[in-house]
Amino acid sequence: MNITYIIGTVVAFVVMIVGMLQGGSLMNFVDPSSIFIVIGCTFAVLVASFPISALTAVPKHFAVIMNAKRYDPMAIIDKLVELAQIARKSGLLALEEKGNQESDPFFKQCIMLIVDNNDADQAKEIMMNDIEQSVARHEDGAGMYDKASSVAPAFGMVGTLVGLINMLKAMDVESGGGDLGPAMATALVTTLYGCVLAHMIFGPIATQLRRRDEEETLCKLIIVEGIMSIQSGANPKFLREKLLTFMGQKQRSEEGGKKAQKGGE
Repeated sequence: MNITYIIGTVVAFVVMIVGMLQGGSLMNFVDPSSIFIVIGCTFAVLVASFPISALTAVPKHFAVIMNAKRYDPMAIIDKLVELAQIARKSGLLALEEKGNQESDPFFKQCIMLIVDNNDADQAKEIMMNDIEQSVARHEDGAGMYDKASSVAPAFGMVGTLVGLINMLKAMDVESGGGDLGPAMATALVTTLYGCVLAHMIFGPIATQLRRRDEEETLCKLIIVEGIMSIQSGANPKFLREKLLTFMGQKQRSEEGGKKAQKGGE
């Protein structure tokens, strides 16, 4: 569970609502016309800008965001060290069984590439191309929320113009004047809705998706480096130290502490 995303989003809305209540009723900030203009037009632009496959992937995007522990580099390093030990004892062909048991499609593909005795350069090219295409797909997904984040404030301004036009029309003396309140409310509240959608909803989603992409890419790069080292016959202990260089110093220190603890036991 991505607790920081939940806490940040909830706190932002709570603080905003409390601030609204300080000046009066919350209903002062509810305007059907503004909601219709901002949300309706933003959604329509997304439909016009992206294919159906991208729009239907929204539930998947939220699943990715909420799963904060989906990618575990240390677990991958442990698997690769285990594979290196098996390969040194029984050869690369002995990794086929482990590859068939692997649930991660990319990890499985990488294992099978060296089991099939593919050329090292060609195998690495295939792996890196897979990573590049994955990054491109993820960027397209995050780009959809970037688009929404830029469009929502724009339609907030459109709603503001609509409200101002209606307000000026209502000020026509010859027509007998009119109630300026609803028109003025639409003029101001649409800008508020646009900012809320852009900076409290769409913006954080895009940032979280890119962060998950960075975590996945790191794990895949570790897999590629590990698999290529296994193919070249790397020593398992040396392989662990090599792969730990992908991690931050704090994570390396924690890993060293765990190994020392196990040794003491």
